[in-house]
Amino acid sequence: MEFTAKQLADLLKGAVDGDENVKVSDFAKIEEGAPGKLSFLSNKKYTHYIYTTESSIVLVDEDFVAEQPIKATLIRVKNAYEALATLLKLAADLMPRKTGIHHSAIVSPSAKIGDLVYIGAYAVIGDKCVISDGAMVYPHTCIGDNVTVGESSRIYSNVSIYDNCVIGQRCVIHSGVVIGADGFGFAPDAEGHYNKIPQMGNVILEDDVEIGANTTIDCATMGSTIVKRGTKIDNLCQIAHNVVIGQDTAMAAQSGVAGSAKIGSRCVLAGQVGVVGHITVPDGTILAAQTGVSGNIRRPGAYCGSPAQPIEDFRRNAVIGKRLSDMYDRLMELEKKMKQ
Repeated sequence: MEFTAKQLADLLKGAVDGDENVKVSDFAKIEEGAPGKLSFLSNKKYTHYIYTTESSIVLVDEDFVAEQPIKATLIRVKNAYEALATLLKLAADLMPRKTGIHHSAIVSPSAKIGDLVYIGAYAVIGDKCVISDGAMVYPHTCIGDNVTVGESSRIYSNVSIYDNCVIGQRCVIHSGVVIGADGFGFAPDAEGHYNKIPQMGNVILEDDVEIGANTTIDCATMGSTIVKRGTKIDNLCQIAHNVVIGQDTAMAAQSGVAGSAKIGSRCVLAGQVGVVGHITVPDGTILAAQTGVSGNIRRPGAYCGSPAQPIEDFRRNAVIGKRLSDMYDRLMELEKKMKQ
């Protein structure tokens, strides 16, 4: 579909700077712009591209000040990145969606399938499952017994969801995800053998949760492992048994949370963050990349390093660390002089 600059500005509550009748039908990065396409500028590092881009329309923040003539029509909005997200969601919603059950899918007679559901080739739906209205289950996905999948949730190919798990509404689960596998529960006996502790709980994903490809979320030993509303988890993350992650938290790739840890709401875990078990991270905490959390964090803030420390302390110590070799040489020289 085509949209004019005026139509887009009205939708985004922005202002047109240029030709309000120019039309676009697709998106492009600002450095790869072409006529008929829409780009955006939110990172100042890319500002120079706005003067050469061939895109017909560029979304910019309302306070953007041009230093040279710009060929493209601008739409000024409060936040160009958020405006782009709105338009991308609109474009996705306008795309045709699949419905129906493929003839090769295996659906238990006791499963309850809602309206406008899609179940792809070779997918398996277990006994007494509930696949709610508008949900999509892509090929080769296996959903165990007594699983509930909420309305408009999307479960991509090769996902495994174990028995009794609960998936909320509008969740997105990407390929290769495993939800509800056994937690890492073993008890060593007197001879040093590890005996398995049965894992009897489940996993609950609340509404609007997104799980990245090849992430694993273990079931609880008892009770539930819970990922709360609006939380987004990247690819290749590990969530252990009985973990609770609060609302609207974001976790980047290769992060891991050990058993029974409690992560607050609106937290950020950057890449390769590790959190030990049975500890608490308060609401609003930011953990920089490769932070290792070995104990309770008592105050919200930004942390870095392993073990985790306030990021200001980490930066100061990092500067000192770079000078340790010179400081050592000076110390040795002073000791030599003192002995003399």
